[in-house]
Amino acid sequence: MGYKDETLADRIEKAAKAKAAMLERFKAKTAELEKTKPERDAERARIAAEREAREKQRAAEKAAIAAKAEADRRAHEAAHAERLKREAEARAQAAREAAALARLDEAEREKRAKLLAEQQKAARDARYAARKAAKRKK
Repeated sequence: MGYKDETLADRIEKAAKAKAAMLERFKAKTAELEKTKPERDAERARIAAEREAREKQRAAEKAAIAAKAEADRRAHEAAHAERLKREAEARAQAAREAAALARLDEAEREKRAKLLAEQQKAARDARYAARKAAKRKK
């Protein structure tokens, strides 16, 4: 039986049978799928619920990490501000001490200058007195 032995009607009938067989297979598969649909829907719902729970867990973990990072950043900033404050206080204290030392140095210098002036005056007076005494002896 070759392809030339078939008439147009035979070919149309063969095509209709093939279509009917395909439709029957589709219906059988669809019926089988319809039987397992509730199970598949339940599985999909379970998977979706698990995915949502994982996403919520990740979001919570991410929020916790962000909160911890923010707290760490604020603590670091507070420590940095405290360190800067201590350094500024130390510089101010050093400046006060330097000013006090300068005042003491100035007072000490004035005291020494006054003492030196007094010693020089006493030496001058002693020389003057010695000259006067020498002139009287003559």
